[in-house]
Amino acid sequence: MAAAAWILGSEELRHKWGWFLALGIVLLLLGIGAVALTPVATLAAVMVLGWLMVFSGIAEAVHAFQVHRWGGFFLHLIGGVLGVLIGLLIVTHPGAGALAWTLLFASFFTVIGLFRLIAAIRLRSPNWGWSAFDGVITLLLGIILWAEWPWSGLWFLGLSVGISLLLRGWSYMMLAVAIRRFPAAQVELHKAA
Repeated sequence: MAAAAWILGSEELRHKWGWFLALGIVLLLLGIGAVALTPVATLAAVMVLGWLMVFSGIAEAVHAFQVHRWGGFFLHLIGGVLGVLIGLLIVTHPGAGALAWTLLFASFFTVIGLFRLIAAIRLRSPNWGWSAFDGVITLLLGIILWAEWPWSGLWFLGLSVGISLLLRGWSYMMLAVAIRRFPAAQVELHKAA
């Protein structure tokens, strides 16, 4: 069914393949820039996360006053105020924010990687080796972040954003190539069927 939806929608997309290609190129270039300037990309990512915390804290505090008769008023209000304060702290001290976010990711990757590895070994589902491989790689990433901390705080977030942009840009470029190559005659055949 998904393949049929792709085929039916591909004629409309064929006329816009250039936009997908342009988007892919822009994202690829941004990814190259982020990888080349990882400390700058790290600080930019921290600033975005900090401002998101500020705005979400404001939204939660406003929500608390909208439902002020509900028993969870103070819980929402405290959560909103803390979100604003922590967000402002991160925005005003982005270097410390990068270190804190990196520690959070290091903890997450270490614990999740260990759990995935243990679960894969214990459950031994079909092709369990891939799950174990996922756990080992995730655990190693966490260990690397811990071992390299505080220096990993300078490069990890920026490198992650850069790699993500590179992969997303490449996938959009490949989508554009696939859309352009899809023959219009096959679309007509599938529409008639």
